[in-house]
Amino acid sequence: MCLIARPHLRSGPHGVTMTVPGVAAFPTTREGKPMKKRAFGFLLSAAIALPAFAALGPGDQAPLFEARASLAGKEFQYSLAEALKQGNVVVYFYPSAYTQGCNIQAHEFAENMEAFNAAGATVIGVSLDSIERLNEFSADPEYCAGKLPVASDETGEIARSYQLNVMDARPGIKDTRGQEINHGFAERTTFIITSDGKIAETVGGVSPIENVQKSLEAVRRLQQQGHQGH
Repeated sequence: MCLIARPHLRSGPHGVTMTVPGVAAFPTTREGKPMKKRAFGFLLSAAIALPAFAALGPGDQAPLFEARASLAGKEFQYSLAEALKQGNVVVYFYPSAYTQGCNIQAHEFAENMEAFNAAGATVIGVSLDSIERLNEFSADPEYCAGKLPVASDETGEIARSYQLNVMDARPGIKDTRGQEINHGFAERTTFIITSDGKIAETVGGVSPIENVQKSLEAVRRLQQQGHQGH
């Protein structure tokens, strides 16, 4: 079951601070209005980090998809059906390349890629970023580091097929490089899919680092249970 990480309100000398587990805090006025445009960005991050009640769960058939993807700065055509022929697959949806939490998550997946492969699983990240942004992100040595493939779901169709919330683009939101983000956002949720195409586990409502850790634990459990890659 996916549970929503509920926000907490704390009163302070500068107004009210709202915090969500795994998301940076941001200030608002006592009337509940955002103090700065940057605060809206934090609110957006909080909203898209929350898993939906309707997200597909264990036992559900994973929707197959094909998408333009990038690895080490080079575009290729990704097919989930083809990936499942090689074994279990970790499909992780994230809001946007070059945003704080997503940078951390990509780095952690890249650093642990050998461990995932040793457990008989491959990993693919999916976001609404354009393939041009993902070509940069996949090659960035600080994040995907040429180890983690990421796929472009510009319309949000793939995310919606997994029953995830998709938020429309918002003007004025910038990434960690200072560039405006002109695409929508899917919530941060990861699906562990066995080679028969069934979802074994759904991971959401945790920090980016915990998301990777729990995903690795899941594929290792599958390996121990005999659901190994081919």
